[in-house]
Amino acid sequence: MSEGATAAHDVLLVGGGAAGLRAAIAIAETNPSLSVAVVSKVYPMRSHTVSAEGGAAGAIAEGDTLDEHAYDTISGSDWLCDQDAVEAFVQEAPRELLQLEHWGCPWSREPDGRIAVRAFGGMKNMRTWFAADKTGFHMLHSLFQTSLKYTDITRYDEWFVTRLLVDDGRVHGVVAIELMSGRIEVITAKSVVLCNGGSGKVFPFTTNANICTGDGMALAYRAGAPLKDMEFVQYHPTGLPFTGILITEATRAEGGWLLNKDGYRYLQDYDLGKPEPTPVLRSMELGPRDRLSQAFVHEVEKGRTIESPYGPIVHLDLRHLGAKLIDTKLPMVRELCMQYERIDPVTELIPVRPVVHYMMGGVHTDINGATPIDGLFAAGETACVTINGANRLGSNSLPECLVFGARAGRAAAEYATSAKQPSPAVMRQADDEVRRLEQMRSPDRGHEQIADIREEMQSTMEDSAGIFRSGDSLAKGVDQLAELQQRLDRIQLYDQTSAFNTELVAALELANMLDIAETILHSAVQREESRGAHQRTDFTTRDDTRFLNHALAYRDSDGSVRIERLPVTITRWPPGERVYGR
Repeated sequence: MSEGATAAHDVLLVGGGAAGLRAAIAIAETNPSLSVAVVSKVYPMRSHTVSAEGGAAGAIAEGDTLDEHAYDTISGSDWLCDQDAVEAFVQEAPRELLQLEHWGCPWSREPDGRIAVRAFGGMKNMRTWFAADKTGFHMLHSLFQTSLKYTDITRYDEWFVTRLLVDDGRVHGVVAIELMSGRIEVITAKSVVLCNGGSGKVFPFTTNANICTGDGMALAYRAGAPLKDMEFVQYHPTGLPFTGILITEATRAEGGWLLNKDGYRYLQDYDLGKPEPTPVLRSMELGPRDRLSQAFVHEVEKGRTIESPYGPIVHLDLRHLGAKLIDTKLPMVRELCMQYERIDPVTELIPVRPVVHYMMGGVHTDINGATPIDGLFAAGETACVTINGANRLGSNSLPECLVFGARAGRAAAEYATSAKQPSPAVMRQADDEVRRLEQMRSPDRGHEQIADIREEMQSTMEDSAGIFRSGDSLAKGVDQLAELQQRLDRIQLYDQTSAFNTELVAALELANMLDIAETILHSAVQREESRGAHQRTDFTTRDDTRFLNHALAYRDSDGSVRIERLPVTITRWPPGERVYGR
């Protein structure tokens, strides 16, 4: 491992998925004279956006309105979203999706040529655009190919960012490792945009790829920016056992049923937030994700699930949909089931269980992606703007990447035009980071194993902060994570090579995940209520008097977590009963 020369750009984006590429394009369009860098630890087309299946929400269908999309999002969030951000989001989402079509995204269409939309959980109207069930794949292709026409965008593919360089309250760039060579390089920039996804890998069962280790959140957190609403972790009700691979909500939008071990559509026994006294059987599978995941736990407690080598499961039944519909609208689902479970959903039941899917929390930003650190912006799942509050509605995340990626990109471009060059203190920070990375290879650090600590962290998070939590379980988890943090300093790295040292990357990712895990537990401990995806067995009701606010998690100088409160922004919709499908 060796230190390389310093590279300099005007704007630097960390992450090459939908939010990062959309931000890069926005910067290039806003000011073509700016030098833009995209730093990604994987080739951009391997970013986690590529795995999104179901679709992207935007109100265009006859009978749908922007206000209805806004209300569904606000109600679905259990009134914890900022309504000014939601109003901007729903207004700009259709324009962004249409722009994406102009860039080549092949949206599925009706026979008369209109954009096809499907129903999605928690939404009253059909407003989810889709490209079969490979929506993220086609979106990312369109964004990546569009970005190639801008010659001022420089890509650093397979580079891992280890530190933000911040001096006097302003960001000046990053320190990053080129994975191919092990070379450490300082990349300075007048503004930085974090767009490197979520942190689902802090849990053992997740739809997230192995790259989703909360790197952007941890970078901002250590640099002094707060993380917001980290206690809200979304479980998706239909993931494949063991692998956690997502079986998209589109399966239920097309008419799939969830069945317990008796073949019974058990969701009709639960309150999913609907106002009707009798559930409508054809749509109950499209209740909000948090309510469906909670219903699964109750089925487990009643002994009505099926035991498997990977814990209890239920079945998703698509057989009645027929091969033609499945092959037309759900081809990837059939492919995943056949490859990973050796079953054909045309004729067989799909085993599913709730798995961690999305982080509602993230780096605290304003409506334009700006963090409290000057020059530092964030967008996508890394950020918390917040439009998701306590529970994200399915198909809102892809347009969120587009809308707020574009906003953050434009804001970062504007900031970069007037920013100053970095001070000498920044280079001293870079030298400190190089020394830290070199010391991680020291042979006398200890004998702890990365895999052991990672497995214990994931088990701790599942046990203490799963679908249901309690004060006791959370407190126990806090103590266990504190012990794991101490053991992290005693990790021994055996790989002394420079090129593609995956052991070093795994150690850096583990450090990021432990920091994120601590913010989740500390935020959850202090929220003494049940709201959305945060369900406390010792505080079972929503408490708007005490907790209609955001939790901001700061990292103190001693490494401890400090929680502060921020009011929720309410514009036109006062808090009310949470309903859907009315």
